[in-house]
Amino acid sequence: MRFFNTEGPVRADIHYYLPPLTRWNLNEIIELIHQQKYFLLHAPRQTGKTSCLLALMEYLNNDGRYRALYANLESAQAAREDVERGMATICSVLGRSARFYLHDTRLIDWQQQYGAELPAEDRLTQMLEYWAQLDERPAVLLLDEVDALIGDTLISLLRQLRAGYTQRPAAFPHSIILCGVRDLRDYRIHARSEASPITGGSAFNIKAESLRLGDFTAAEVAALLTEHTTETGQVFTPEAIEQVWQLTQGQPWLVNALAYHVCFRLPAGRERSQSITITHINQAKEYLIINRVTHLDQLADKLREERVRRVIEPMLAGTVLDNVPDDDIQYLIDLGLCRMTTSGGLRIANPIYKEVLPRSLSFTPQASLPHIHPTWLNSDGSLNPEQLLKTFLIFWRQHGQPLLKSAPYHEIAPHLVLMAFLHRVVNGDGMLEREYAIGSGRMDLCLRYGAVTLGIELKVWRENEKDPLTTGLEQLDGYLAGLGLDSGWLIIFDRRSGQLPIAERMNHGEQFSQHGRRIVVIRA
Repeated sequence: MRFFNTEGPVRADIHYYLPPLTRWNLNEIIELIHQQKYFLLHAPRQTGKTSCLLALMEYLNNDGRYRALYANLESAQAAREDVERGMATICSVLGRSARFYLHDTRLIDWQQQYGAELPAEDRLTQMLEYWAQLDERPAVLLLDEVDALIGDTLISLLRQLRAGYTQRPAAFPHSIILCGVRDLRDYRIHARSEASPITGGSAFNIKAESLRLGDFTAAEVAALLTEHTTETGQVFTPEAIEQVWQLTQGQPWLVNALAYHVCFRLPAGRERSQSITITHINQAKEYLIINRVTHLDQLADKLREERVRRVIEPMLAGTVLDNVPDDDIQYLIDLGLCRMTTSGGLRIANPIYKEVLPRSLSFTPQASLPHIHPTWLNSDGSLNPEQLLKTFLIFWRQHGQPLLKSAPYHEIAPHLVLMAFLHRVVNGDGMLEREYAIGSGRMDLCLRYGAVTLGIELKVWRENEKDPLTTGLEQLDGYLAGLGLDSGWLIIFDRRSGQLPIAERMNHGEQFSQHGRRIVVIRA
């Protein structure tokens, strides 16, 4: 039985899949190859790049007009800036790839006979010159994980390809595709041999195009899920299919991971006579997030990078991106972490990532929380909002100040500590939903626990700003209206300098919004 794939390239015999060559404009690719172009394919990790390259190699070789070879250069990353080791590894990979995919050992023979005698700075050029002349059919080279290479090794690869460019197609590959996460023009290559960073564009100025492999469309998500229905008879309800699309926005790994967990891990989903519902999809989403599966854990690890923090921190705080370099924004888009909307605004790429980011950032504060008894529950296990408020006030007075220091992003430390507290409240029996956007000046939270829904708005009173109370009441009023609620919390964190300690200045009281909703205002 086939299954949904979450590791490595797709295989038609064991995986549900969308035909890789349908995921890009094949006619455009073939035209570039016909024109002897050297070009790029880039996309976030686990999007399907390798599957597309392998399918393209098979297509070209079956067509018969070209000899196409795929090679993954990731193993050369270990050489770092050692060009000798790096080029030896790259040439070895090319030889082994030709043996495996083309059943041709001549590159291995060449490497053993001549490789060690040639200077590293020219070895790849000579190897490709030799390979291109072995057959009358023009050679097409598909190089994967190029951006895994580091410093001088990467520069040497790009410059050796550029050096042989004018000899194509008779004595150098007719066409080359370089594949990686980032567009080559955005590379900033830091090398020991160079006084300043080298841009990818300057090191490889023969690039003709840069193509980006997109996420699945809504129709492609439905088509992939229907593969399972066709094979097993198990149906995804229309609402479940729509929820997969809404949660993932077509990110291929997330689509497959949700479907795999639902159909092959959940006991209810493994019963093929039972339809897959939106409830099952939501259970799978929670599992992926809470268990920090590899893809999401790698994503969360990026949050430690300073260039990522410069963008994500103001997004979570709802403030504008102030003097953030264009390259930082493009970096997050290339990673697949963010996307540009049709109106030109920057957004987190999908709701699952939107959930993962604050959860990951609040992990350390949550781990640092003192033991808190669930005094917010009634005897029947239902949530008591009034008791929850009392518990929160006590918690914040006693522990708020020291816990703020444990948050990894200083500007949104109060948000992260509050979310850590609320995650302790939810504890797998409820849900905490978040809304945040650049320039909104706020973060909205919705806590759902059984029959209780609590709308919360967070505002920060920063230096040289006016009291956000009036704006907060107005914004929360609109948020509660959208949730269908007549009451909620407005929490104002005072981050101005010279304030009394939290335990001494914290207070709360009730006010009414302009539409008569009862608002608990908490100043912390």
